[in-house]
Amino acid sequence: MMDQELQRQLDLMTRGAVEVIPRQELADRVLGALREKRPLRVKAGFDPTAPDLHLGHTVLIQKLRHFQELGHQVIFLIGDFTGMIGDPTGVSETRKALTREQVLANARTYERQIFKTLDQARTHIDYNSRWMHDMRAQDMVELCSRYNLARMLERDDFSERYRTQQPIGIHEFLYPLVQGYDSVALKADIELGGTDQKFNLLVGRDLQRAWGQVPQVVITVPLLEGTDGVRKMSKSFGNAIALEDDPANMFGKVMSVSDELMYRYYELLTTEDLNDVRQCHPMEAKLALAEMLVARYHGTDAGQEARDDFRRKFRKREFPDKPDVTVELTAADFADSAQPAMGLVDLLMRTELLPSRTEARRLITQGAVVVNQTCHRDSSAVLPMQLNESYQIKIGKRKYVLVHVRG
Repeated sequence: MMDQELQRQLDLMTRGAVEVIPRQELADRVLGALREKRPLRVKAGFDPTAPDLHLGHTVLIQKLRHFQELGHQVIFLIGDFTGMIGDPTGVSETRKALTREQVLANARTYERQIFKTLDQARTHIDYNSRWMHDMRAQDMVELCSRYNLARMLERDDFSERYRTQQPIGIHEFLYPLVQGYDSVALKADIELGGTDQKFNLLVGRDLQRAWGQVPQVVITVPLLEGTDGVRKMSKSFGNAIALEDDPANMFGKVMSVSDELMYRYYELLTTEDLNDVRQCHPMEAKLALAEMLVARYHGTDAGQEARDDFRRKFRKREFPDKPDVTVELTAADFADSAQPAMGLVDLLMRTELLPSRTEARRLITQGAVVVNQTCHRDSSAVLPMQLNESYQIKIGKRKYVLVHVRG
């Protein structure tokens, strides 16, 4: 029983993760927590350098939610002190420092946005200024003495800037040290971060050892690609889906991503079974994803309304004014049925666009038949119909049929 629970927790903890450093230590930590019936302390830090969060940030937030669902203690650390230093990760020049007022104003918006995903009652919000503002000069010197310059220059950003003679501010070396010290101050068991934060996360392990603590396990998650499917999601790249986008805008942006990227969003932003998702038609899967995300950040009604509105607009935009075939059905076609209905294969054969019932069944099972934006994969399906209604059918990529049911 213990082995099953251990595996269940490890599966959810590592879902979508890029690296677990080291993996065996994670298993040992989880097993120890289960035996002692105590939660693990799981930390993730966010610098409030901009007022709005986007779906790229929620990869980490969703992973924190996984740990909450498993009963562990989540620490959402707002880097109000590190935010004033500026993270040197992935930049070729020194970042412009933010004022404390700017950082705190941004931080307030974070607290409002994260509880769309996290359980507020089980989330501990902390600020690293709590221990850094009171740190004396001699304490900072002590912190700096626990790491060496050679190791710091091994970091890709610093080594490249040093090689190309780009300026590196001394204060920038403090960033990974302070982030690492956060783990000491919080006695973190596990720290989560994007793949670009790996160096900083490992500094935390080194500093915990230096302070006599058991080093944290590091779990890195991917950087989510933006709507362009190429670069990481970022407001500056114009490819971000902000958590506070209005429902219609958010829904439309999710629907604009490629099918392959959609599956990545499912993996990193939801707990849906990916095998089940891949059994659905891509359009239906994407509609469900968009509705799910809008509902998460704007409420269930907003998600449903955004989906209905999108489908109305999509139907007008995608279905041609002049379909290839128009089929007229009357009550006589349903004489043997109390409720108007017709087998999907029979309906397709009425169009005279397909050579055989075998071909009709093949197209249906391949997900190539869509009726009123709903994909059907069951070749034995019977469609209920209403008198005096019309039905739009798309067969494959280029065949369109309009069915009128006359009363």
